[in-house]
Amino acid sequence: MPSYVFPPIPQPSVAIEGQSARFPVRRIFCVGRNYAEHAREMGHDPQAEPPFFFTKPADALVVHGASIAYPPATADLHHEAELVVAIGTGGAEIPETAALDHVFGYAAGNDLTRRDLQAAAKAARRPWDMAKGFDASAVIGAIRPGQAVPQGAIRCRVDGALRQSADLAEMIWPVPAIIAHLSRLVCLAPGDLIMTGTPAGVAAIQRGETCAVEIDGLAPAAVTLI
Repeated sequence: MPSYVFPPIPQPSVAIEGQSARFPVRRIFCVGRNYAEHAREMGHDPQAEPPFFFTKPADALVVHGASIAYPPATADLHHEAELVVAIGTGGAEIPETAALDHVFGYAAGNDLTRRDLQAAAKAARRPWDMAKGFDASAVIGAIRPGQAVPQGAIRCRVDGALRQSADLAEMIWPVPAIIAHLSRLVCLAPGDLIMTGTPAGVAAIQRGETCAVEIDGLAPAAVTLI
């Protein structure tokens, strides 16, 4: 067994519906601007580019039902409801027709975003890392095993009030296309999560509020800001 100069961090993991075993998380990839109305609300042409990706560290993961501190360095924390794809078998250059063979399951997720930092980074043409990849920025609900892509509604509620509502079919790049494109950029591996983009209606959440992402057929992903 190797020795370390300090204890390594615990393995980040997500609950799996109906199982005591957990899904170990390796990396978290996120798709930008994958719903046309959200792209427009952010001032972009939804048809102008292929899928693009940013990342969050695996230890940014927050499980359903957690209470987290309002993050530092922001006065404009936003929710972004997303379908999350859990990769079960890896590969590079995966053809779109075989992409779903690599899926372990799906979950609801929330890509928490320091919107003011993101706006400043965009204006300066700098990376989004500190706007997207901060501590406790990836809220993930329990994974439902299965390869078929969920169908139906995706919603976000803040203290019960509806903020985001769309149909998963409105994604510009569907799940197989996302997996195939990403696998041409990196070799996907078991444990990778892909957050597939958010619909329109992103908005600020405040201390004391509970934000819940709901997707038809999946467990919710809720978090309370303290």
